[in-house]
Amino acid sequence: MFRVTGTLVLAGTPIGDIADAPPRLATELQSADIVAAEDTRRLRGLTRALGIHTTGRVVSYFEGNESARTPELVEALAGGARVLLVTDAGMPSVSDPGYRLVAAAVEQDIKVTAVPGPSAVLTALALSGLPVDRFCFEGFLPRKAGERLGRLREVADERRTLVYFEAPHRLDDTLAAMAEVFGAERRAAVCRELTKTYEEVKRGPLAELAAWAAEGVRGEITVVVEGAPETGPAELDAEELVRRVRVREEAGERRKEAIAAVAAEAGLPKREVFDAVVAAKNADASGPAKGKGLI
Repeated sequence: MFRVTGTLVLAGTPIGDIADAPPRLATELQSADIVAAEDTRRLRGLTRALGIHTTGRVVSYFEGNESARTPELVEALAGGARVLLVTDAGMPSVSDPGYRLVAAAVEQDIKVTAVPGPSAVLTALALSGLPVDRFCFEGFLPRKAGERLGRLREVADERRTLVYFEAPHRLDDTLAAMAEVFGAERRAAVCRELTKTYEEVKRGPLAELAAWAAEGVRGEITVVVEGAPETGPAELDAEELVRRVRVREEAGERRKEAIAAVAAEAGLPKREVFDAVVAAKNADASGPAKGKGLI
């Protein structure tokens, strides 16, 4: 027997300038049987700005009720409803609610389509001035310092350009951690308030950006970081080897394990990395005038 189901529509919404709203967005908002919105108040502001009214039922769909509301929406879709999902800005599912609903709809063989719209990820990437041919999106980093360092360490040797979201009050700590793990001179761009009145793109080495952010930054933030350079084992000097060992230790590894891992990464004998660590430790012990403070 032929089974008729509805359609789930993921709709991109403006990340700042309302004029960036895709033309289909207004049509879908007016014709959907159900509009699931991350914030129903923001939805009302959006429809006012577009000069339209929704005719379908409006329900909230946010992180706190996503798991509980998904079965209800899937049931409506299975019954033939056209469900439109919108989040506060950008595309649903990309660091926003939506993944659970899409996965559940796909499992039930329900059609899923999208209204393409603005994306903070792609906009920041394009404006960064960094390579865009290959990139990966890492979302938000953990709030706790140790977990954040661990997550950064996982991609320390990633050669693709990295894109992150970050809260303004954590930006300075995040950039400082990036400078520690990726290297102070790694190029990056902080994109703030994209497409809005006070849009700003700050470019420079990570250490320089961390110092700038320490003065306080406001708005919605996207950070783009250059991928790791294609360096061979011979190009890693003793200071870099010691830095990599220290990063691993701070993330919870024992020194012996950290040395072995760094040696494997660099294609060097463990003894060579061990000797570099011991030399740095001895330099520190000799006093601040001679030591570099690496271990």
